[in-house]
Amino acid sequence: MEPTAKLYQDLDRILVTREEIAQAVRSLGAQITRDYEGKDLVLLCILKGAIVFFSDLMREIDLPVGTEFMAVSSYGSATKTSGVVQIRKDLDHDITGKHILIVEDIVDSGVTLSYLKKHLTGRGAASIRIATLLDKPAGRRVELKADYVCFEIPGDFVVGYGLDWNEKYRNLPDIGVLSPSVYA
Repeated sequence: MEPTAKLYQDLDRILVTREEIAQAVRSLGAQITRDYEGKDLVLLCILKGAIVFFSDLMREIDLPVGTEFMAVSSYGSATKTSGVVQIRKDLDHDITGKHILIVEDIVDSGVTLSYLKKHLTGRGAASIRIATLLDKPAGRRVELKADYVCFEIPGDFVVGYGLDWNEKYRNLPDIGVLSPSVYA
């Protein structure tokens, strides 16, 4: 898909290109491979936004890993968190004694991931870390630091590479700033 495609017309600008994403994901996969050598690692994908990043990242990790999926949200169709976390799909397997790497598309307010870390700690995980494609520290409402970050971004509302607004734009191969006229 070229940046002249219709899907790009609602963007103010492209923030991160698909080439930059691919390079960052390769580098992150190599780092995770080194850090988790010899450990029982489970990659936990936070649906739906992280699915594209998760799929690419797990193929760059040169270890036998388990996979889990959760749907957790504090946003709904809004562009700002409600502050109320809802688990819409829970884990399928016991995580006791496992090293959990939460794979998320973006760390913004930190509300959802802070809640999730506490929740998973209570379920007996050996360790819990966070890998995120994007970190938006300007939006933080709770103290939370991701362990692995591909890109730190400004406070703009972004879509693409799995990130959405109202379930749209996930299929953009780049990450772009959505024009406020689209969601205002």
